[in-house]
Amino acid sequence: MEKIKMQPTRPEDALLTDAFADFLEKCRAKNLSEKTLNIYTVHFKFFREYLSDPDKKASDITEDTLEGFILYLQNRDCNDITVQSYMRGVRCFCYYLMEEGYLQRFKIKLPKADKRIKETYTDAELKKLLKKPNVKTCEFNEYKTWVFSNYLLATGNRISTVLSLQIKDLDFENETIQLNKCKNRKAQIVPMASSLKVILKEYLTYRKGSPDDYVFCNSYGGKGNIRSYQEMLAKYNQKRGVSKTSAHLYRHTFAKRWILNGGDIFRLQKLLGHSNLDIVKEYVNMFGRDLTKDYTSFNPLDTLGTVRTAGKIGFGK
Repeated sequence: MEKIKMQPTRPEDALLTDAFADFLEKCRAKNLSEKTLNIYTVHFKFFREYLSDPDKKASDITEDTLEGFILYLQNRDCNDITVQSYMRGVRCFCYYLMEEGYLQRFKIKLPKADKRIKETYTDAELKKLLKKPNVKTCEFNEYKTWVFSNYLLATGNRISTVLSLQIKDLDFENETIQLNKCKNRKAQIVPMASSLKVILKEYLTYRKGSPDDYVFCNSYGGKGNIRSYQEMLAKYNQKRGVSKTSAHLYRHTFAKRWILNGGDIFRLQKLLGHSNLDIVKEYVNMFGRDLTKDYTSFNPLDTLGTVRTAGKIGFGK
């Protein structure tokens, strides 16, 4: 019996769910991280719920469809940043549909979102968090969390990068740290602050371990879990009277203090591992009133001393 040849699905007949499955396969072929793929999947789930039609075709997506999705998210009380984030993921998928011939090309503009001032740890909070516990009486977990907190502030690294750090990545002789797992998937070498060097060397005398072991491990010596370390940090902070508990706030704090202490944004870009200056510029704009600190000491007009404080008001007086 002669086999019936299956005709390939035409782009205009392809279901949206099938097209998304193909999109994920292409993303995997490009070696995108599983974290990125999971984000795309979550965004598509909301997009499909909005469409409410499991048999929706890929070719049915229009500019009006996307505008409706924005309203759908807003009606669910999603804030501007969340709406923009979801639209960014759906836009990537839609551009893929255009490249593969499922859709006619059209430009997709992201909705505008007001930039919020990023939260950071205050000086008072840092003093509480970075006060060294008594190593003779405290539990090792408290001491490890103290070291972890110091590391986060001294480097501005993301928590996923820190938990991938191995003992062999710490070069005490040259005072550098090799980061092998970064968000941009590019390894980099960053300086090791002198104060951090002291802390890490002491920590490793207690931690011990071989060069291939993780610096910040779990209870069994394996790679530390992000959620576990976040929870550990939250308990540590709350115990010290600090309500802020995010590890990522240390990254914001690092950037803020770097700039306020006179560091240039080009080096900050490299240290934070950003591919361009756009995100770093956001850090510059996020400090609000902090930028007025010592403003008179640096302002060109004030430092020239050409303007005297007026004793009397009015011309000719």
